[in-house]
Formats: sequence, structure tokens, C-alpha cells
Amino acid sequence: MQELNVHEAKTKLSSLLMEVEQKGASFLICRNGKPIAELIPHKKRSRLDYHPVLSKIAIDYDPVEELSRDEWGEVD
Repeated sequence: MQELNVHEAKTKLSSLLMEVEQKGASFLICRNGKPIAELIPHKKRSRLDYHPVLSKIAIDYDPVEELSRDEWGEVD
């Protein structure tokens, strides 16, 4: 991964994006010598892939179970 300073990345953004797109190159953008961002190829996912955040959600009830009268808010 090639390191660039912010000014250099700003100046060469179009050519950097072309390298990322065509060659799969990755760049580390630094400010005052400290890393602040990575410019990496976008990872294409299939609709069938699990979403990294949503796959961590756990449902501890049956979502198709019928609601009780109390849950519907009905009054006798």
C-alpha cells in the first residue's frame, strides 16, 4: 500500500481512482505523517451475502407469532 500526503492525494485524485479501479491498487493517505484514511477498491457483494452489521442482530421471539389482545392495545 502506497502512502500519500493529503495534498498529493487531492492533486492526483482522478489518477489514483483510475489505478484503484483498473489495477486494484490501495493507498494510505496521511496528514503530518499520521494515517487518516485508506483508498481501497470497493468490494462488490452479492445480494445473497450476509450484511456485516445486520447479520449480528438476534431476534429472540417468533416474528410470525400472532399478537395477544394486550399487544394489539385492545380494551375489553
